[in-house]
Amino acid sequence: MTAVLAQGLRKTYGDQAALDGIDLDVPRGTVCGLLGPNGAGKTTTVRILTTLLRATGGRAEVAGFDVTTQPRQVRRHIGLVGQHAAVDELLTGRQNLELFGRLYHLSAAEARSRASELLEQFGLRHEGPAKEYSGGMRRRLDLAAGMILAPPVLFLDEPTTGLDPRSRAEIWRTVRELVAGGTTVLLTTQYLEEADQLADRISVIDTGRVVAEGTPDELKSKLGGDRLDLVVHDPAHLARAAEIIGRAASGPAEIDRDTRHVSAPVSERVQALTGVLTALAAAGIEVEDVAVRRPTLDEVFLNLTDTAGGTR
Repeated sequence: MTAVLAQGLRKTYGDQAALDGIDLDVPRGTVCGLLGPNGAGKTTTVRILTTLLRATGGRAEVAGFDVTTQPRQVRRHIGLVGQHAAVDELLTGRQNLELFGRLYHLSAAEARSRASELLEQFGLRHEGPAKEYSGGMRRRLDLAAGMILAPPVLFLDEPTTGLDPRSRAEIWRTVRELVAGGTTVLLTTQYLEEADQLADRISVIDTGRVVAEGTPDELKSKLGGDRLDLVVHDPAHLARAAEIIGRAASGPAEIDRDTRHVSAPVSERVQALTGVLTALAAAGIEVEDVAVRRPTLDEVFLNLTDTAGGTR
């Protein structure tokens, strides 16, 4: 079943197209990552899907309801955590959650009960005001507020921006627990590692269009599978090393003279590695480091967005 659907979604401001035909299909109980540079259209997409902005063209459904003709029903079935914390720093975590519960029209007793459940679920046991929370705790409180009504669909707009690695890991763990419980998550992020860690499928957005879509592994395979990387001891040997690697590669070798690094795509990782090392040794080329790896999501992202929008 589809939790979030967008077909030909467009948004224009005068002659400027913020979105130019976005298509999304997010199955229930999964994480969809919207990945793209600043200004690509990620937040605009989220604002349309959460009924905060009206699209210029196309159509979208969330939890089975049309965002244009059934906005009230959509809002009853979603949670939204924006880029900036929405909690009151002078209130405790419990007071914040009870306040959000009342804003969602829960009775006082229901709001107290739901706040207790969420404080336990999100590990928020500190009884002081939210201004005493760490960045990770504050963001978890934000997530808890977005889950007051236990919505089936949760939108997270760059949820870990500005957090340190430990706090980011806390948020990742919380998101995984929510998805394990059946929540569908649509996540926007600029962090490649975050998308790699959390998303079942990724849509790469650039200049208002989806330029690629697939699982993290599928997107990485677009760059040609494995890559052979090595660092030579003597920079004078870079060209010769690149020539040797090129014989075993499935694409052109790349040289970084500053780091004495040579990299090339390979199709048979073990055979390529052993063959290259043997040939380098026979040529008297000393190697300081060597590895065979999959392309990173960073490389995929740069390749796709450069191709779509020109070199930045």
